[in-house]
Amino acid sequence: MIRVAVAGAAGRMGQTVCAAVEQADDMELSGRADPLLSSSVADVLEEAQVLVDFTQPEVALENALASLHAGVHVVVGTSGFDPEPLREAACAQQAPGANVLVVPNFAIGAVLMMRFAAEAARHMPKAEIIELHDDSKLDAPSGTAARTAELMASAAGGPAPVVHSVRLPGLVAHQEVILGEVGQTLTIRHDSTSRESFMPGVLLAVRRIGAQEQPFMVGLESLLF
Repeated sequence: MIRVAVAGAAGRMGQTVCAAVEQADDMELSGRADPLLSSSVADVLEEAQVLVDFTQPEVALENALASLHAGVHVVVGTSGFDPEPLREAACAQQAPGANVLVVPNFAIGAVLMMRFAAEAARHMPKAEIIELHDDSKLDAPSGTAARTAELMASAAGGPAPVVHSVRLPGLVAHQEVILGEVGQTLTIRHDSTSRESFMPGVLLAVRRIGAQEQPFMVGLESLLF
């Protein structure tokens, strides 16, 4: 059994992750950390093998570093913070150490959308990205959009596409990549209509993070492809 603690457990994503872990046959929910539950990350690390973080940008880095120092693998679903200090800390550990996986989007379809967009950018380098989320999302552009733009720029060997961010009630997570060429356009779109769409990816990350070859990795694609 994989012992999993969840940081941000009282939030909407955190609650969904907790439920998914409890329903998984090979996992045990060992702790819930959240200010609303009067429980800190430090309180739950002792019993955990993997920490899943869905908190806020201003505390995610601190949580992940604490997890590393405790020898606990960490799956980070929070976006909007600079992960470079986390990469440096993960790579500076003496082996064997804890692994870090930072995931902009856990939906399998979203990962495929990013991969398809990067491939398309090799042949149609002019593109723009529109990302839409509910109005409670703090960061803009989203981690998914930023990662998509990064992958497309790398594939095309040019500047990153412009990203347009929309924040409105009623949305969950949606992204559209529009590529243009003379006389034609190509649109690649992914829609998550419920937070349950992210759970297969979260569970996949929890199951595989301990076996990843590098101490720090970005994107669920590192596990899928």
